[in-house]
Amino acid sequence: MRSDLQRAFETHSALKIISGLTNTDAQRVAAVVKAADQGGATLVDIAADADLVRLAKAETALPVCVSAVEPEAFLAPVAAGADLIEIGNFDAFYAQGRRFEAPEVLALTRRTRELLPSITLSVTVPHILALDEQVSLAEALVAAGADIIQTEGGTSSQPAHGGTLGLIEKAAPTLAAAYEISRAVSVPVLCASGLSDVTAPMAIAAGAAGVGVGSAVNKLDNPLAMVAVVRKLAESLKAVEVSATAR
Repeated sequence: MRSDLQRAFETHSALKIISGLTNTDAQRVAAVVKAADQGGATLVDIAADADLVRLAKAETALPVCVSAVEPEAFLAPVAAGADLIEIGNFDAFYAQGRRFEAPEVLALTRRTRELLPSITLSVTVPHILALDEQVSLAEALVAAGADIIQTEGGTSSQPAHGGTLGLIEKAAPTLAAAYEISRAVSVPVLCASGLSDVTAPMAIAAGAAGVGVGSAVNKLDNPLAMVAVVRKLAESLKAVEVSATAR
């Protein structure tokens, strides 16, 4: 794992900005990468595409993660310079009725490790599993070679309120997963899906070593607004770090 990423996890301040597994629009990806770089993120997560990796590397010195659900899809992006890989971004498939059960995710992890034995590997635990099943799968994934475990759940939450309460309701599934999984595994847990600057600090308090944010940034069309959102997220994590240091 890159030393800068390792430090961010150790200080529980990692911020991953996700452009989306199905987003292969070079202009949109470049905009997300630039916003992550300028806003103070720790790393970026893009679709597993070699050309997009080269584009991202030209825009930022941040670690570049690529996401896919097919092990072979990682080979070309890694050869192009990807720093780490992520089996996940399952949210992109749920609307199509595609489910990822524990045996499949574990098999994908084992196959990926066979193909790429040394690269830093992050794996998402599907939120469609019960919490105890998520914990069991996370433990099995670490045993199979996962270096980072990512949680999700934003797509399953149905906030009943607006404002701050709605933001907390939106983040509840992934926060719960981060709390349970972080107590069961020794690797960093990245809490992702449905988070905001309000709930990112809650993820850290729940035990996460960092957070991943996608739609809050990549759905925006204004580059300045994208940078502003990333900056608010980064500042919310720094506030947690400062508070922890003060104690």
